[in-house]
Amino acid sequence: MKLSQRITHLTGGGGDGWDVFYRARRMVSEGHAVTELTIGEHDIRTDPSILGAMETSARDGHTGYAMVPGTDMLRDTVAARVQMRSGIPTTRKNVLITPGGQAGLFAAHMAVCDPGDVGLYLDPYYATYPGTIRGAGAIARAVATTAEDAFQPRAESIEAAADGAVSLLINTPNNPTGVVYSRQTLENIADLCKRRDLWLISDEVYDTQVWQGAHLSPRALPGMADQTLVVGSMSKSHAMTGSRCGWIVGPEEVIDHFINLATHTTYGVPGFIQDAASFALNAGTVLEEDIAAPFRRRRALAMDLLAAQNTVGLVPAQGAMYVMLDVRATGLSGEGFANALLDTHSIAVMPGESFGKAAAGHVRVAMTIDDERFASALKTLCEFAATLADCQAAE
Repeated sequence: MKLSQRITHLTGGGGDGWDVFYRARRMVSEGHAVTELTIGEHDIRTDPSILGAMETSARDGHTGYAMVPGTDMLRDTVAARVQMRSGIPTTRKNVLITPGGQAGLFAAHMAVCDPGDVGLYLDPYYATYPGTIRGAGAIARAVATTAEDAFQPRAESIEAAADGAVSLLINTPNNPTGVVYSRQTLENIADLCKRRDLWLISDEVYDTQVWQGAHLSPRALPGMADQTLVVGSMSKSHAMTGSRCGWIVGPEEVIDHFINLATHTTYGVPGFIQDAASFALNAGTVLEEDIAAPFRRRRALAMDLLAAQNTVGLVPAQGAMYVMLDVRATGLSGEGFANALLDTHSIAVMPGESFGKAAAGHVRVAMTIDDERFASALKTLCEFAATLADCQAAE
């Protein structure tokens, strides 16, 4: 029996660049001690107060079908949060609650892309981006950014790829690079989107993890509220990755269509999860800062360690829970270096090539283990890179 091309071509064929991650996990399952610095999973669990709110809601009976668009309470809470942060009037009619940010990304592309349309995304990219666009029936087209530009996208590069495009997906603070897009970058992108009539899909799940500069939602820029779809999530801001609770913010007319889509796909998010999310968001910024604090500390540790050597380069670590390191001085690709590091020191990092071609020769390091182990692993990585670079120079 034949399967649809939509499902069989999600990953575009070939490898996905995650072989190092899978190999590290196999080593762990076989009893080997591996220092895992691969995926963006907090090393702390969901705060007990949030879990308490979740349990109370469930025991009080909020375990049946919830309203498909989301509960009024959570939609109002998200709307108030977005309005406070962006300055753009926002009500519950601008908000759909989704089963995590990933579902929001898929819904956004389903809403704006017809089969055969082009959906643009920036390289390096979060691993699911091209498959999400393909899943909506569109053609996924990457636009490269460069290490020389600190991975800030250039409007002219996007323009050169924009023929046939109906949407552009961006992510700031960025995974995998840790870069926060500047106001100038976002204004240039907004101008391009208005000129080329592109929907801008803005993945802002790391908006509470900004270490340098400030997060600016492009929805807040002049004329962009009506052509921007913002995806948010509880996963990173509140260490609720497994709870699968996120949202899309956009024009009321689009949200009405999203509700129809959700009725035919996810059928909403459990009510007790939404009540816990409302509690968490209303707990204020202190809780968010506590959850972000370990990554802020480890970013400072990384900057100090990397400043003390001259082999491994640091991409500006402005936000998110990762640092992107330039290991081209070793003579190896990012994948080659990551495999060698795993083989030699049992430290697992993600090759830059896992996130597209633009980050070749880099590795992404997740700051997701305790400070002491993180500093030790990063020091070992730098020493290993220096040894490889010396060997490269001697050849």
